[in-house]
Amino acid sequence: MTEPADSVLDRFKVTNSVAVVTGSGRGIGEGIAIALAQAGCDIVVTARRAEEIEAVAGKVRSLGRRALAIPGDITDGEFVESLADQAVAEMGQLTHWISNAGGADDRTPRHLADMPDRQWDYQLDLNLRAVFTGARAAARVLADGGTIINISSRAGYKGSPNNGPYAVAKAGVNSLTKTLALELAPRLRVNGVAPGPVPTEVFMEFFDATEQDLPRLAKDFGVPMARLGTPDDVANAVVFLASPAASWITGSTLLVDGGSA
Repeated sequence: MTEPADSVLDRFKVTNSVAVVTGSGRGIGEGIAIALAQAGCDIVVTARRAEEIEAVAGKVRSLGRRALAIPGDITDGEFVESLADQAVAEMGQLTHWISNAGGADDRTPRHLADMPDRQWDYQLDLNLRAVFTGARAAARVLADGGTIINISSRAGYKGSPNNGPYAVAKAGVNSLTKTLALELAPRLRVNGVAPGPVPTEVFMEFFDATEQDLPRLAKDFGVPMARLGTPDDVANAVVFLASPAASWITGSTLLVDGGSA
């Protein structure tokens, strides 16, 4: 039986589109890039490590989509502007900008009262300022009807002892998402995804964890779904927000956290 041309499944596709995914050399960013490609999107893969983004670009191409790997530092404003311009010049258009890059250079847990300025400044630059500069560059070149999707964190909704600057930055991302949505509507939609605990490389290092620790950590975090998240859990939400199925959603940040409080 032939499906109607505008079936509900069609509305979750992102064919004939191009996305920049920052921090997409591994982890959640790689998952987002692959999921968008599976849904029909061509991908600009960007992160600092050239060999990692080239590997992800190869996976995108193996799915029959175009891919462009551009190495660079997302905290460098000039690079961000050139990234947006190069994406359009080489891919022909830009439809989606996913600000996923984030983390910390110094993963030593510290109370805010003991926080060095350098550690505070770096995390705010990477986790908040880079989201702003990315959105500013994207808004200049995105096609009408395009989307900006900011990866936030459950940490942005609560106090986060020993991880304060990260939580503060992510709370700022949530507010930034709402303001950008109002300012850029109706031409563009701006939304966010706030993951709960996902055992990426950064997560595993921060908690000094191994694979055997993950069930215990899910219990310690109080995740009602009784497991930690995966990059695919986050990527699925991004594909939804980028797709026509979410065409009347803007200014929202979707919690993807297994029901965590």
